[in-house]
Amino acid sequence: MILLLGAWVVIIEPRWVAHREISVEVRHWKGPAGLKVAVASDWHFTKRALWRVMTVERARAIVREINAAQPDVILIPGDLIAEHNYKPDFAATPEDEIAEVLGELKAPLGVYVALGNHDWWHDGPAFTAALERRAIKVLENDAQLLKGTQVWVVGIGDDMTGHSDPRAAVKKLPPGAHSLVFLHDPASLKELPPVRGLAVAGHTHGGQVYLPFVGALVVPGDAPRDWAYGWVEHGDNRMYVTSGLGVSILPVRFNMRPEWVMFTLDAPAVNPARPP
Repeated sequence: MILLLGAWVVIIEPRWVAHREISVEVRHWKGPAGLKVAVASDWHFTKRALWRVMTVERARAIVREINAAQPDVILIPGDLIAEHNYKPDFAATPEDEIAEVLGELKAPLGVYVALGNHDWWHDGPAFTAALERRAIKVLENDAQLLKGTQVWVVGIGDDMTGHSDPRAAVKKLPPGAHSLVFLHDPASLKELPPVRGLAVAGHTHGGQVYLPFVGALVVPGDAPRDWAYGWVEHGDNRMYVTSGLGVSILPVRFNMRPEWVMFTLDAPAVNPARPP
């Protein structure tokens, strides 16, 4: 029994990626009807398949799966790399190799990244340059209007490494604007002014081990432990924290599958008027 549990926790669940579909109703929605937003966080690319899971081959399979779902826009809330000694096989640098794989993601309204703590510990500016050479926009405490829409995409920097500035990130937003806000660390939600639309974060991996009646055993950073996974609320904001795709510290997951999420945003359904 112990051997079976160990195999599940170390071998099976960390590689059993879930594709979740979540519908989000936004009052007076100003964006395209049924806007599809894919969120894929915490890839943690590695060359150590048994210890960190996310090899280039596995990442490419997930990229193909996301593309097949035909998202309108893709958000990547950081932590692209797992270790400092990553040795690229087909590019000049680790960040170039990772950017080449993620550059295969396709979405008509763009692919956006906010860097995570592991990306900054590696080389934040190098990652930014490599990603933008592959037409992936890096947003660090900045906002950009999605082409042809009235929706803004807002990227917030990493809290753990001191790059988070939520107030600066939303300064460009016109009053009443709808936005797609993505941040690496859910701790940044504490300083986020009220936003309308969708807010998502990564970083926690859902704790990787999530026990019934207990929750996540460990949540890195300054976010409360009950912000490890799923919908959380703070003030006027509501945010989804994803479990991400990779692993960190230990190569284990229990009751917390890796995931990427497709959100579909639309106005609330209107009930037809009752007949007289």
